[in-house]
Amino acid sequence: MTTFVDRVELHVAAGNGGHGCASVHREKFKPLGGPDGGNGGRGGDVILTVDQSVTTLLDYHHSPHRKATNGKPGEGGHRSGKDGQDLVLPVPDGTVVLDKAGNVLADLVGHGTSYVAAQGGRGGLGNAALASARRKAPGFALLGEPGDVRDVVLELKTVADVALVGYPSAGKSSLISVLSAAKPKIADYPFTTLVPNLGVVTAGSTVYTIADVPGLIPGASQGKGLGLEFLRHVERCSVLVHVLDTATLESDRDPLSDLDVIEEELRQYGGLDDRPRIVVLNKVDVPDGRELAEMVRPDLQARGYRVFEVSAVAHIGLKELSYALAELVGRARAAKPKEEATRIVIRPKAVDDAGFTVTREDDGLYRVRGEKPERWVRQTDFNNDEAVGYLADRLNRLGVEEELMKAGARSGDGVAIGPEENAVVFDWEPSVMAGAEMLGRRGEDHRLDGVRPAAQRRRDRQAERDELQREFDDFEPF
Repeated sequence: MTTFVDRVELHVAAGNGGHGCASVHREKFKPLGGPDGGNGGRGGDVILTVDQSVTTLLDYHHSPHRKATNGKPGEGGHRSGKDGQDLVLPVPDGTVVLDKAGNVLADLVGHGTSYVAAQGGRGGLGNAALASARRKAPGFALLGEPGDVRDVVLELKTVADVALVGYPSAGKSSLISVLSAAKPKIADYPFTTLVPNLGVVTAGSTVYTIADVPGLIPGASQGKGLGLEFLRHVERCSVLVHVLDTATLESDRDPLSDLDVIEEELRQYGGLDDRPRIVVLNKVDVPDGRELAEMVRPDLQARGYRVFEVSAVAHIGLKELSYALAELVGRARAAKPKEEATRIVIRPKAVDDAGFTVTREDDGLYRVRGEKPERWVRQTDFNNDEAVGYLADRLNRLGVEEELMKAGARSGDGVAIGPEENAVVFDWEPSVMAGAEMLGRRGEDHRLDGVRPAAQRRRDRQAERDELQREFDDFEPF
């Protein structure tokens, strides 16, 4: 069974915001005590957070669908709904978050680093929050906003100081097992190591991590063997160590040709030219291995490499190698720029930024795009005429109708608010001077064709009362 996964596709869904409540306070002798509908709760976020105790993405491989909880709706008596609970997903240090197109969204390095993968929806306002001096008793509330639904790709890139690279069975696992306390699988056949192994090495006062990357072969950068799958784990390492087998049983291989092949694969993968290299001639405890190491050492030094002859089995040359790696790691750490405290950057909105755009499409449809108009549309209950009138007022105050007129829109033209796949389309009837002051009695709006049933019932009851009053006034006692 797979116990190590370093790439998964994760489907995350944030919680929806709770709906606002439309309620009127009622008690004895106060049948209409004013609006008291509470606001809906905020939907929970989906947050990716680095946790040092997590080393693999295996949990998300088995359960790729994750959803935060929804916010609760508001209630009467000014009771707001409860916020949804955030869903915190622990990920290993070095996780890269990408979208489906491969664009990097976040690079999570360092314990506690977090990224909001899906934003929870806002809760809708209740009618108590919508009340104003002109609209004293709103008969509607705003709907909760849907939470984000996204598909993201998580890739794990090992965070280590030193990477051991080389052919399969070159002795990388044996080397990391004697340099550190790591216990990788070791056997006498190729591709024994199927996952990267990490170990911690102490050399004097320097403590660094070392990674054993699964064996590379010719064509690894194009997907052959295991190379392409695990080459990403080399990207964050400061030092590369070529582990060359001096006791290979394959007649067509030798340390120099092995080095050339691995260097070519690293070059084709890209981005590793600036990393310092060290060459380790392994298995010198074998007589033929010692002779071959002495033979190729001058050629490797002529190429500019520092060469170490070691034996993981006989523990030869390990101390010198560990201190040399500690020196290179120390230089790399000293060369890194110092981390600065996070600064708050304030970017004020431009004076001419209306917050939305109006464009005319080829089919004559006018499309309105912007954060506020689209959010307002999502939060509007189109089954409530008064809510629709309130939306029209908000759009007009934002300047949407004025921009539509400038773009050439006329009465009856089609207007769409939102993206093409999820837009609200309607026939535009301009009312530039629209505002709350144009609203008549509660529940009525002249921009709507029909009369609300509740308003009609009130008119009918009033007419009946007037008729009864007239009959009573005309009554003459005997």
